[in-house]
Amino acid sequence: MSDRTEANVLNDCLLALSACGCTAWRNNTGQLPDKNGRPIKFGLCVGSSDIIAIAPDGVFVAVECKTRIGQATDNQLRFIAAVIAKGGRAGIARNSDDAVQIAIAKVNGVG
Repeated sequence: MSDRTEANVLNDCLLALSACGCTAWRNNTGQLPDKNGRPIKFGLCVGSSDIIAIAPDGVFVAVECKTRIGQATDNQLRFIAAVIAKGGRAGIARNSDDAVQIAIAKVNGVG
């Protein structure tokens, strides 16, 4: 079986989160020039997770999607830690099961 791309993992995670009752959005971050060449930044912030969601119980969720061998950046790890420190749920998902576990872990008494 070939390795899945990060885009594949992300799409699988979005579908699984929706199926388990989350409201989830893809969070693209970056910068592009406008028609006059001025830089326009988009996304929440540097390091913010690939998926931002609201769990079925109303808790903020952030999921960073990675391939089997992908590594999170320091900024991504800091964002995850900040979400957890404020009572949200966050983590790295390498597949859709990981994403669902992040989103509903405390609902099921885990974590």
